[in-house]
Amino acid sequence: MAVKEVNDQNFAEEVLNASSPVLVDFWAPWCGPCRLVSPVVEEIAKDYDGKLKVVKVNTDDNPETASNYHISGIPSLLLFKEGQVADQIVGAVPKAKLSNMVSQHVS
Repeated sequence: MAVKEVNDQNFAEEVLNASSPVLVDFWAPWCGPCRLVSPVVEEIAKDYDGKLKVVKVNTDDNPETASNYHISGIPSLLLFKEGQVADQIVGAVPKAKLSNMVSQHVS
């Protein structure tokens, strides 16, 4: 499943009301580490297809959502479960670290 872009308007519907856990990648186009972690996020989406929803939020275009979750450093990867932040990683991390976080929350 492709990684979907979400915004301030549809964040609640796409993330908070989702039936499965959701990994949210908070990023910006000018952010070098965000570009590094992007392919890793895509791989996680494929690895957990059907068990995990993966979305991206451009913090420049969606400051309200970024502010709501106190995003100060990007990339920030937040894992939501039943509308709540269950876990998070800030910064570009190796796939193993991100996969390990996800696997703790996805059955």
